[in-house]
Amino acid sequence: MTRATKIITCFLRNGDKILILKRSEKVKSMKGLWAGISGIIEKNESPLSRAKIEIFEELGINHEQIELVKEAEEMRILSPQYEDHEWEIYPFLFNVENPKIKLNWENSEYKWIKAEEISHFETVPSLEKVLFNLL
Repeated sequence: MTRATKIITCFLRNGDKILILKRSEKVKSMKGLWAGISGIIEKNESPLSRAKIEIFEELGINHEQIELVKEAEEMRILSPQYEDHEWEIYPFLFNVENPKIKLNWENSEYKWIKAEEISHFETVPSLEKVLFNLL
């Protein structure tokens, strides 16, 4: 039986640029890969409220500064790390205007890129697919 971990992945858009984050060496998985803002959904939490919490924790941007643009269909992706395990991903896209970014320990760098440039980065599995489902 395949186990699933529910996670949110969200992107912030500022004008025509999308924010991507480089996962630090301190995180458990996917070290050094580029990703969106992500986090595990706790038991009774709504994916949207988890997305807002993660944006604040990882970037220091509070929910008053962001505007939800789109919530895509949930996606299932097989985990490359564990057998019989998949991620149930809840994708979100938010607009933000010229935010001040304060990274926490989970990420070591950030970049604002055009969506079509994502293929130039070494990303977590299926990130490009998640992003294009939101655009």
